[in-house]
Amino acid sequence: MTDLVFSLKDAVLSLDGNAGRVDILHGITLEVHKGESLGLIGPSGSGKSSLLMLMGGLERATGGQVAALGQDLTHMSEDALARFRRNHMGVVFQSFHLIPTMTALENVATPLELAGERDAFDRAAAELAEVGLAHRADHYPSQMSGGEQQRVALARASAPRPDILLADEPTGNLDGANGAAIIDLLFGLRDRHGATLVLVTHSRTLAARCDRVVRLGDGRIVPEARAAE
Repeated sequence: MTDLVFSLKDAVLSLDGNAGRVDILHGITLEVHKGESLGLIGPSGSGKSSLLMLMGGLERATGGQVAALGQDLTHMSEDALARFRRNHMGVVFQSFHLIPTMTALENVATPLELAGERDAFDRAAAELAEVGLAHRADHYPSQMSGGEQQRVALARASAPRPDILLADEPTGNLDGANGAAIIDLLFGLRDRHGATLVLVTHSRTLAARCDRVVRLGDGRIVPEARAAE
């Protein structure tokens, strides 16, 4: 049995914009193994977030192949992709994406309820406690700081115990202290629950905490020799 979590072969992403077709990713070939943490770095516009979107099935490759846990994401229907993400992936974005009309507890419980978990609220409460927010369970996003909102988002992503954690600049909207705390929590959850982590970041220091780093430039993976220059 293979421990391969992601397998991308010559993956291409092109999107239609106002000025016509835009080529974003070019021939990405990459493998990520179970339990590995992978940092994706590179300048703005290099394709880091787009690559993460492909790996999460949030964008569909326009060429090549993207597989996760042995499943070909390239040809899945939208409904099948949504089910696959629900069952196997947790995603943390830079902008939190909490539901403003729900409390912290309700935000964390929602994916558990959608998955049919009977103890969704008990598990959500335990997850909030794990990120240090048991006392904020009944607060709404507007009543919390940015750091607290990102903790809730992290709790929501990890509560279903996903095989895969995807994080897109999770510290981008936070100050240094809150950002460091979020990263400690992210890696702590990954270590405790054994998830495979793919992290997009501008920070080389943060990327260095990962088992492996891949640098992108102009929509391509930059060879290690050039990345070190």
